[in-house]
Amino acid sequence: MREKMQTILFDQVNLPALLIERFAQLGMNETQLAIILQIYTAQRRGNNFPTPEELSRQLTISSEACSNLLRQLIQKGFLTIEEDKEDEQIIKETYSFEPLWEKLYQPEEKPRKQTEDKVGEVFQKFEREFGRPLSPFEIEMINNWLDEDKHDMSLIYAALREAVLMGKINFKYIDRILMEWHKKGIKSPQQAQQTSRSFHQNQTNTTAKKSHSYDKSLYYNWLEE
Repeated sequence: MREKMQTILFDQVNLPALLIERFAQLGMNETQLAIILQIYTAQRRGNNFPTPEELSRQLTISSEACSNLLRQLIQKGFLTIEEDKEDEQIIKETYSFEPLWEKLYQPEEKPRKQTEDKVGEVFQKFEREFGRPLSPFEIEMINNWLDEDKHDMSLIYAALREAVLMGKINFKYIDRILMEWHKKGIKSPQQAQQTSRSFHQNQTNTTAKKSHSYDKSLYYNWLEE
């Protein structure tokens, strides 16, 4: 009997009661909460980055639905993906609940709702341009541009549009554009336009004998929208 009680006690999962009480107020639904609970339990058992397939086996939804829910949780700032360096050669990803705990235990300011809506629009615009849902890693990269790099949304839109017009729709290219603009102290789409015009003019002068496959008039019209 004592061994059975020890087993029961050992098998408990400690979660903040406040999460159960306030998850709906935070903007989380019951299915998203179930995903959080499954990830939390998996990490307790040593699996820090459960796949959608692994999560779906513990739930009544498909792995595709789990993938969509994970994207939603990252978009809403309940989860982040971090790198866990076990040694110099092996780097593993792990889900972090730190942003969820911050939301749970810090009073939410009303103006923040408007900011979150605008951030949601950023994700939607990228998904429209890419023609597909964003992956968790891509969502995390956009969050890093906004939260860590402090890029203005208008500048992120400008970098996205430039990548689209240049036919290079990938996150690495957009990230490189933003890094270059940051190095040059560019903080507005207008400054970005001038820098891009100067750069491409130099390219034209040095490669005058080579033909170009893009329409430069189209390239610069995007800022006038």
